[in-house]
Amino acid sequence: MLKTLLSTLLIIFSFSLLNGVFSIVRLKYRGGGDWYNDPSIIPNLAEEINERTELQVQTQEFVLTLSDEALFRHPFLFMTGHGNVSFSDEEVRKLRVYLKNGGFLYVDDDYGIDESLRREIKKVFPEKELIEVPYEHEIYHSFYDFNSLPKIHKHDGKAPKGFGIFMEGRMMLFYTYETNISDGWADPEVHRDLPEKREEAFQMGVNIFVYAVTH
Repeated sequence: MLKTLLSTLLIIFSFSLLNGVFSIVRLKYRGGGDWYNDPSIIPNLAEEINERTELQVQTQEFVLTLSDEALFRHPFLFMTGHGNVSFSDEEVRKLRVYLKNGGFLYVDDDYGIDESLRREIKKVFPEKELIEVPYEHEIYHSFYDFNSLPKIHKHDGKAPKGFGIFMEGRMMLFYTYETNISDGWADPEVHRDLPEKREEAFQMGVNIFVYAVTH
């Protein structure tokens, strides 16, 4: 059933996507944070999605800012880093419109953006809260089944958590904290993560992408 759904959605999206192929867009943001870290993660995740699902994803990384009009041609936006995040008033408005009209933002805290990210997201949705997503939610079961978030790197040793922003039942934004999932997508020699940790990271990455493009 899932494969049929993915095939149907691929046909639907092909009218707005180049040759029916999805892309993973990395968000370039201001504030001094290293939005660009680990350049191998998006190509590697895209390759895994292509091998494991019927979706097609370009393995080239796309980099856009919230001011780029091309943003609205891409349903999946990825953001990570260690440092400060800052959105201008225009970027706040653009991100709100993007998310409310079907776009999806996945943010992975690479250790250090939590405080500034929460501050800036509150500007985007002052009426909403980042709420912890229960493990019964579909994002943990959209392709693989998870009863807990994988913890790829230790960080502060806290339990990994996933938070979301919702509108009418649809999660528009998913934020993983104390997990460092995206580091697990990097080339093996970058962080020297164990193969089983990298596999957990890829499986959760596939889940996040599948959920995003099917909602």
